Amino acid sequence: MRNVILGSTGICVPQNGFGALPVQRVSEEEAVKILRAAWDGGMRYFDTARAYSDSEKKIGLAFGKAPEGSRDTWQRPPRDQIFIATKTTAKNPEGFWKDLHTSLENLKTSYIDVYQFHQMEQCYRPGDGTGMYEAMQEAKAQGLIRHIGGTAHKIGIAMEAASSGLYETIQFPFSYLAGEKELELVRICRENNVGFVAMKGLAGGLINNSRAAMAYMAQFDNVLPIWGIQKMDELAEWLSFQRETPQMDAAVSDFIAQEKKELSGDFCRGCGYCMPCTVGIEINQCARISLMIRRAPSAVWLSEHWQKEMNRIEDCVQCGLCSSRCPYELDTPALLRRNLADYRAVLAGEASVQEHVHLKH
Repeated sequence: MRNVILGSTGICVPQNGFGALPVQRVSEEEAVKILRAAWDGGMRYFDTARAYSDSEKKIGLAFGKAPEGSRDTWQRPPRDQIFIATKTTAKNPEGFWKDLHTSLENLKTSYIDVYQFHQMEQCYRPGDGTGMYEAMQEAKAQGLIRHIGGTAHKIGIAMEAASSGLYETIQFPFSYLAGEKELELVRICRENNVGFVAMKGLAGGLINNSRAAMAYMAQFDNVLPIWGIQKMDELAEWLSFQRETPQMDAAVSDFIAQEKKELSGDFCRGCGYCMPCTVGIEINQCARISLMIRRAPSAVWLSEHWQKEMNRIEDCVQCGLCSSRCPYELDTPALLRRNLADYRAVLAGEASVQEHVHLKH
């Protein structure tokens, strides 16, 4: 597997990062086992966030200094050989500093390699009146962070940040379902020596072929994918690519072309920007349920829980907030209604989960 350099940060790691959002869903013991196995297997870049409940704490337990009297004898990696990125959703400097110090405590580290504004709604700049970028600069001057980054779901904000000369890394959704705008963002990052961190490399669960996903990423020498991992068997799959990285051959290329054709048009990527819903609909899952019951084990999505969640769509008041927030400019209420109709057809046996229903506007 190739190493990638994250732009001007100089961080050089295998093209196989660990996305630690999912470890919040497993026990501390299991999370520590998974994280350490990732390190032992060759992963060096670990991405988390204050918003991921106890994910930071689990990384701290895995890699931070062992408490006195601990029987934990695992040989922890030298701090300069592991790269830890986290994020703040703060909207003011006071919240920024609170988040930063909490993250440092949770991670059991004296500094964070890449500190990121989480889900940026604007491209923070010096002198913009918010004080946010100045807080980043001060944290860097104090040695509490090494590099300044940002994450976004809105392509315009990501492009502005990548072109600004202010951010050393940009994290954005990127997978083999990417369009020209996302590819342009990769080019802008390369031209401006900005590290590109690819989140949602499996498109929020729509992609179920890890070899094709990895082969696609391997084409880009400046892209670092971070895979969301919560099980040992998932980790084993990604680690196998350290030894033998899939390549974009004719078969993989044809497969991806078919996937893009099948998933062209208007579909929900599950980014969650539309949330929260004013009436409690879990929009980012319900608006793509027709795809999920055909591309993932259907029993999970046909459970009593999801039947109840889908029925909430009937409570939609057509406020339009979800559509106004959607980075992909979807007519989300209409998409929800079509997914509900299809879902009920599947439950009634009138539609098969083996068939693909293409939900376009």
